[in-house]
Amino acid sequence: MSGELGTTNLLLGVMAAVSLLEAIVLIGMGIAGFTVYRRTMEVLSGLETRQVAPAMARVNAILDDMKVVSATVKDETERFDHAIRHTIDRVDDTADRVRSNVRAQTSRVVGFVRGLRVVIEGLLRSRDRAQETHI
Repeated sequence: MSGELGTTNLLLGVMAAVSLLEAIVLIGMGIAGFTVYRRTMEVLSGLETRQVAPAMARVNAILDDMKVVSATVKDETERFDHAIRHTIDRVDDTADRVRSNVRAQTSRVVGFVRGLRVVIEGLLRSRDRAQETHI
């Protein structure tokens, strides 16, 4: 039995040594993982400071400029629209005035022509009646 206990103790000693090595490896991997994490965060922080922050500042400046430009374009468009509407209203008023003046002038001429026609027709009828009475 003592041979068997020696073998068992030897195997237990080997298992204890392997467990101790596993614990050391796990602790080493934990330390290595923490170190990699810390360095990665430092790199990302530096990257954000050097690259992302200036890029965001430029993007924000561009967006501010675009806001100013779009506001200016909107104001100018409204002003242009107002000017066009005002001009169209004035053209419509002018066209209405011209139309009414033309109608007034042509109605006088038309009235004169109609009166002249009535006079001529009246003269022709009176001439026809005079000729009928002589016949």
